[in-house]
Amino acid sequence: MKKWVFLFVLFLLFAREVNEYKSDGDFQIIDERHGLRVPKESGTLEIAKDQVYQGNLLLVNKEHPVHRGGIKSDVVNLFQHKELIEGYGLSDERIRLSQGVAEKFLEMVRAAEKDNVRHFMISSGYRNEEEQSQLYQEKGSAFALPAGYSEHNLGLSLDIGSTLSGMNEAPEGRWLQKNASKYGFILRYPENKKAITGIEYEPWHFRYVGLPHSRIMQKKNFTLEEYLTYIKEKKKIGGTIAGVEYEVSYYPVSSKKTVKLQANAYEVSGDNMGGVIVTAFSSVHARDGQEK
Repeated sequence: MKKWVFLFVLFLLFAREVNEYKSDGDFQIIDERHGLRVPKESGTLEIAKDQVYQGNLLLVNKEHPVHRGGIKSDVVNLFQHKELIEGYGLSDERIRLSQGVAEKFLEMVRAAEKDNVRHFMISSGYRNEEEQSQLYQEKGSAFALPAGYSEHNLGLSLDIGSTLSGMNEAPEGRWLQKNASKYGFILRYPENKKAITGIEYEPWHFRYVGLPHSRIMQKKNFTLEEYLTYIKEKKKIGGTIAGVEYEVSYYPVSSKKTVKLQANAYEVSGDNMGGVIVTAFSSVHARDGQEK
């Protein structure tokens, strides 16, 4: 009974809806779009080498290009999915994004509306290599990255604007900087972090990494580069978030690897640099907790 209570709460926190169980090799998928899974009784997880290049925590920058396997498979045209754009606007009818990320963004927009912040718009989402190459030629290296080296080539990033003013001044920008991490998003290129990210401050560029990672990064003022370095050095970190215990573990992967896993649910992401991060969720507390 306790396990079913845990799963129900976990759905509410990370998926907001309960999907049917689907058999998939050594585990059962409970939220296929966002990668949340339940281990079978064996308590082991087999990680293939190509997992290094898949997942929500992939580092993409001038040194680490996108691998084709890392591109989200659920990229959709937002304008053609009216249910995904309720409460915000699009600057272009051709904007595409991972459907799973769009669902999380919509959830975040609805939360902002309760705080009377409601003038969001998306100005850019997923770009294929041809579109990125054209942008790079038009804008140059000071304002764009070459094809294959931009997060926009993954489907996990989006440029968010406000119909009121620039994001560094608009209520929407201020609200996101304070609250986006609660919904799995990070401000990818913060102020005063160019030496680390290689990119100037972009108050409009947000990236989905998922929970608990976004909350930890917000608390520690980490960029994605800093967070992945931190996990690699620590090997294992843990805490609680919204009452759910988590443990984040790093594994270098050069070939197929088997990992011991004792958890009620988990997700896996590569870092695009030779390692894999396994995030395990193991129990529920009666009250909200805080990540350590």
